Order: sequence, then structure tokens, then C-alpha cells
Amino acid sequence: MTMIKLPSGAKKIVPSSCRAMIGQVAGGGRTEKPMLKAGNAYHKYRVKRNCWPKVRGVAMNPVEHPHGGGNHQHIGHASTVRRDAPPGQKVGLIAARRTGRLRGQAATAASKSDKAT
Repeated sequence: MTMIKLPSGAKKIVPSSCRAMIGQVAGGGRTEKPMLKAGNAYHKYRVKRNCWPKVRGVAMNPVEHPHGGGNHQHIGHASTVRRDAPPGQKVGLIAARRTGRLRGQAATAASKSDKAT
């Protein structure tokens, strides 16, 4: 058995056959720094996959997305879509049970869960 002194000052006895890493993990907290420039996001996603930049459906032409087109950017119809809609029509809120701003008990429960995380 081996006695280890932890950073808190507590002493702990562990089997001598145990293995451990000593020190801090390299690059810890790197993701907490915000990406301040679009170029940083570009270089991040360039090596991963083609998922950036994300263009909104309302900013597209009508041939590219069901929300596209019009003289100003609006969806133009209900954003909810039925579950059995064919692929290509299934954009927006798919089979939504409810939409809009949460009111009443649901709103307080949602705000509590946001504060907990």
C-alpha cells in the first residue's frame, strides 16, 4: 500500500499497483475561450467537416430551402410540420407538441434547469 498526499492536504492510502498521471492535463480549459473572429471558426471547422458557416433557411432562395424566398425574410407558413411529412418538407419544428414562449409552471421549471447547468 502507498500513502498519497492530495492537494487538499488529505492523505489517502491506495494499492501500490495503482497507476496515476502526475500534473495537469495539457490544454485544459481551451474550449472556454470564445472564438472572437470568424477566421478562428473557419480554421476550426476546416479540418473537421463541412458544417460551417450555417446559413439560415429564410436567407436562402426558394429552390434551396422550404423557408426560402419572399420579399423579406419570413418563413411564410407555419413552422410546425407533421411527423409523416416527406423528406425535404421536414424543416422547422417537427411534430411539435407545443410552440412559443413557455408560460406558467413550464417557464419556471425551464429557468430552474438553466440555472442548475
